[in-house]
Amino acid sequence: MPLIYRKYSSFIKKMENLNITVIISTYNKIDWLEKVLWGFAVQTYQNLEVMIADDGSDDKTSALINEFRKTFPFTLRHIWHEDKGYRRQTILNEAILAAKGDYIIMTDGDCIPKKDFVETHAKLAKKNHFLSGGYCKLSLNLSESISKQEVQDGICFDFKWLNSKEKLGLSNTLKLKSGRKVSEILDKYTPTNATFNNCNSSGWRSDLIAINGYDERMQYGGPDRDFGERLENAGIRGLQIRHRALTLHLDHPRGYKNQESIDKNLAIRAFNKKNKIVETDYGMKQHKGEVRYIEK
Repeated sequence: MPLIYRKYSSFIKKMENLNITVIISTYNKIDWLEKVLWGFAVQTYQNLEVMIADDGSDDKTSALINEFRKTFPFTLRHIWHEDKGYRRQTILNEAILAAKGDYIIMTDGDCIPKKDFVETHAKLAKKNHFLSGGYCKLSLNLSESISKQEVQDGICFDFKWLNSKEKLGLSNTLKLKSGRKVSEILDKYTPTNATFNNCNSSGWRSDLIAINGYDERMQYGGPDRDFGERLENAGIRGLQIRHRALTLHLDHPRGYKNQESIDKNLAIRAFNKKNKIVETDYGMKQHKGEVRYIEK
């Protein structure tokens, strides 16, 4: 067997041996979650479990997940807690602790993954680093129009098809049209920082736990960035893969967005940056021993 083939085969075997948990955050948006699960049902990477981190949705979400379980090719788990207002960071912390994978991919219930989404994260996973993926934001009309077949066939990621529906900007064009080599070059030289964004980022479970998870004081507007900034403070560097690992970000209103929470989050982030904080006092450990979720 040629040396280059042996090395390639060894790399593929090593990659497939990486146990991955995909954590998808959601709250009462089953039409979008359905499209996202269509995307995860056709992933090229096989060694994974998919976990829904549910911030208190009603029974419609449970019914949708149970229906998917009948044919879903991977383990599909549902971590839920009672609806007591916006507590997304709390349920994400519980999901990380409950995850069986050594490597965690974080995404949202409004982000359809490309078929090679998990495979790309697995290939590029690197010790002492987290990965920062990308997304193409769609209009509400286009978000609503995407069908199951278009997700399963991958046509919804085809530049010509999307551009025929609505004119795409330069950023989305580069992400969708660039091949493997060009995407790698773009990721290497992009001026955009490799931040932790919950719609498409990944890291080693042990690293996420070491910083005590998400800061549960924080609501909408920056908790993911704080998460990544504390990873950086711990010496876990971000790697940019925004042109190689893609999702389609479906549009929706954000009734939970308010300036008060954004300002509060900015103050927390500024303090943590200034003081090089690694482990938040308001994360996983403050509830040690408590059962704060139900696995449905």
